[in-house]
Amino acid sequence: MRINIKILTLMMAVIVLLSLIGTGCGASSAIQEEMFPADTPAAEAPAYNESVEKEMDYASAESAATEEMAEAGAADYINTPPMERKIIKSSYIELGIETGQFQDTLFEITRLAEQHGGFVSNSESYSNAEGMLTSGRATIRVPSDRFDQVLDIIKAMGTVNNISMSGQDVTEEYVDLESRLRNLKVQEEVLLDLMEQSKSVEDSIQVQRELSNVQGEIEVLQGRLNYLDNLVSFSTIEVYLTEPTTVRESSSWGFFDALKRGARGAVRVFNGLISGIIIMSPIVVFLAIIGVIIWAIVRSVKRRRQRKKE
Repeated sequence: MRINIKILTLMMAVIVLLSLIGTGCGASSAIQEEMFPADTPAAEAPAYNESVEKEMDYASAESAATEEMAEAGAADYINTPPMERKIIKSSYIELGIETGQFQDTLFEITRLAEQHGGFVSNSESYSNAEGMLTSGRATIRVPSDRFDQVLDIIKAMGTVNNISMSGQDVTEEYVDLESRLRNLKVQEEVLLDLMEQSKSVEDSIQVQRELSNVQGEIEVLQGRLNYLDNLVSFSTIEVYLTEPTTVRESSSWGFFDALKRGARGAVRVFNGLISGIIIMSPIVVFLAIIGVIIWAIVRSVKRRRQRKKE
């Protein structure tokens, strides 16, 4: 359609030029009237030209964006130095400490994290039967370059009963997210330029819709990158502290304890007897009734015999 307009315009220019040279302005007017009828609205041709120019602008902008993203990707591939590995470090350690040292050790771990630029993300404490805090756990976050140093200091605070360390490599995911984010930002710039060039409400709405989708994806990718940066920059150390459990021996002879145990035993025996009597009472009553009947019969027989003898 664009080619036909260009050819038609060129033909019109040649015909008008020949008409001016040969026959004057009258023939030129006739040709113009034939090519553009009188019933055609005057604003139709300019509007069509504007739409053609708009399509050319969108096409050129899209082509420029594609070329820009390709050049950016090629430049990144050629010029970008090898990325440092992104490793998420974490450790879990069970530490035995001396009796009565739990609170002091927990405070020392908290202060250790703060001294090395970290912080405590979570802590829990547990008490024994006497209400004393004797065990618990603390989770600290420290800069990754201080991870080994802080871990060695914690191990020296007591006896290590168990320890485990892990490292998760997220370099590949990080590089992929960065690449996708760069491409989306290029698309955002192109859409912002198109927004400024839009000459109608419909075009503005369409560009705005695409721009909102791109910006939403940018926020998601940027949030994930920030999350990975935080996990990589600050390593996690979870420490479980516990004091030894002591068995206290009684210093007395245990007379009152023995008396209590004897009384409890007597009460249990008495309760057993009462329970046995209650369980056996129906049988005892039944046997007693039978015994009374037998005794009455025997007595009656004896009386009859005595009467016969008399």
